[in-house]
Amino acid sequence: MFLSEPLKPDGPGFDTAAMSTGAPGIPSAFLWKKKRLVVQKVLRHWKDTAPCRNGSGERYVNKHWFECVFESGATGTLYFERRVRRGASPTQRWFLYTLDAG
Repeated sequence: MFLSEPLKPDGPGFDTAAMSTGAPGIPSAFLWKKKRLVVQKVLRHWKDTAPCRNGSGERYVNKHWFECVFESGATGTLYFERRVRRGASPTQRWFLYTLDAG
């Protein structure tokens, strides 16, 4: 099921394995529509890049994607987005992109 809805990290701890590759540490659980999604396993991770807005030719990571299995047996795709705007604090948000009941 396609969702693309915001998630709120919930609970202590996060998986630090992805951090060694430059990805954000994925929280151990999320809250979505009053449901708690506990991450049991990350199946794969990938990232999207986009060109620099200032025309430098450099590319920057704009989203980190995670395909996960949740404690309930459901599988889903999450993404992490970090936006940096000139003169403003960066925003960091998690989204539930897809969810397939287990």
